[in-house]
Parts: sequence; structure tokens; C-alpha cells
Amino acid sequence: MSHVYDPVTLRHVERGVLELKEQFRGIFSEATVDRFVRESLESLSGSKAPQFIPIFVNRFARERLRALAQSEGTLHKDVPEVLFVCVHNAGRSQMAAGLLNKRGGGRVHVRSAGSTPANELNPRVVDAMREVGIDITQEFPKPLTDEFVKAADVVITMGCGDACPIYPGKRYEDWELADPAGQDIQAVRQIRDEIDARVQALLNELAAKHN
Repeated sequence: MSHVYDPVTLRHVERGVLELKEQFRGIFSEATVDRFVRESLESLSGSKAPQFIPIFVNRFARERLRALAQSEGTLHKDVPEVLFVCVHNAGRSQMAAGLLNKRGGGRVHVRSAGSTPANELNPRVVDAMREVGIDITQEFPKPLTDEFVKAADVVITMGCGDACPIYPGKRYEDWELADPAGQDIQAVRQIRDEIDARVQALLNELAAKHN
């Protein structure tokens, strides 16, 4: 059943559609952009921050279109693409993405997603990341899509089982990590630090491979 949005939200979404059509002109048809925005709007309808829905939809649709263009070879990849996947995209994968973005300094492009995305980020995860100077308050849980997987060079899963599709030619890793959901802040810090160590090791491997 489709979610019913108020007219103001829909007007903001439509403005974002126009920007995306211009950005991807010559790569995708307007009908394709419309479809991706419509699908993104529906998939993010459960967000607990409805005032940000137009921003979330625009960013999610843009990343999906960019990933599709990369996988089809119509958009060049300047740096390796890393995808982090956990169940809810509210804790582990968000921490990993934030840490790799910071540590990578533009040397990688990072996406994250969830096999069953939550409605909001884990607030203790947000606090733990803020302690190390990383603000993830502008992030949001996103569903896993084929475009994200196809565009990735490395796919890191964290407790999501067989939800991630397997495509040849990609590097897959499963990081066994505790789920921060329901944990106190000290436990979340420990998970964050373990992820950070793995992220730095991954970054070193990618740097050696692409130099």
C-alpha cells in the first residue's frame, strides 16, 4: 500500500526530480529518473524524520542512479567502491561507512544499506561516532539494492546472512560483529573501535592494490 504524502513534501520531491533529470541527462531517460524517485519515495516512507523525506529521497535516488550508471559503464569510477551491509543500516554499517569516509579522505567511495532497514539511526551509535569526530546525523537507513551491489568493488556484510546477492568479480567479506541494537554506550564504543580497526586494514589493502 502506497504512503500518502502531503502536498508540500511532494513539491519538494518534484524539485529534486528536476535536478536529477538534469544531472543524469544523456545517461538515463526522464522516465527512468521518475521511476527511481518513485521507488525511493516508497521505500523510505517509514522514516521517523518525515520532514527530511525530500532530502533522503533525492540522495537515495541519486546514489542508486549513480551506481547503476557505474555498473553499466556509462559513468567512470575514479576510486574503489565499498558497500557495507547489515540488517538495519542503523548501526554497524553506518559506523563502518562513516569511519571509512573519514579515514579514506576521498580515496574511496562508500555506500551502506540494510537488508531490513530501520526507521531511524541507533542514537547510541550516533553518540559514539560523535565522540570520534564523525557526525552521521544526516545519514538515514536505506534498503539494499541490486545497483549498490553491482557497482561495488568490495561488499562487506555484517550479520545479514544471505540477503546480499552474489555477483562475479567482486570481493565479498563477512565481518562478525556484535549488533549495537539494545547495547549500552560502552558496548557500542567497543563495536565502533573494532570496526575502525577493520576499516583501516581494508583501506590499507585497497591503497596498496590501487597504487
